[in-house]
Amino acid sequence: MEKGYIPAPQIDKAQAKLINPLSLAFVGDAVQTLFVRSRLTVENNTKSGVLHHLASSELSACAQALEVKKVLPHLLPEEEEVYKRGRNCKTGRKAKNAAVTDYRKASGLEALFGYLYLIGDYDRLAFLLEIASSEEDK
Repeated sequence: MEKGYIPAPQIDKAQAKLINPLSLAFVGDAVQTLFVRSRLTVENNTKSGVLHHLASSELSACAQALEVKKVLPHLLPEEEEVYKRGRNCKTGRKAKNAAVTDYRKASGLEALFGYLYLIGDYDRLAFLLEIASSEEDK
């Protein structure tokens, strides 16, 4: 088990590619939320309400759309394919407090994180999460 990650049911890449991109995004949202909340808790010795506010601003669709710009240049072709599947998947819902394009980019990023988590590529996942949360261009 990799340091810092709760093991997921291990599936292979072929199985992961068969999962609905919105389901991958469902998992990826939880993975990114845990990463961000853990980092913020370690970096800021403050009340949970303040931590929640910090996390919410970093995990919004608008913030995630900006993170996509930082992550895209580092993606391998198969990762870019997963991102695009998640981005292009129609949800049938309206985005709350975000432009549709930002919401779709955020869904693609979450799908990528969910995919990497489910296939057990924790080192790659950690690398991309670090890039996404870096101060560059924030």
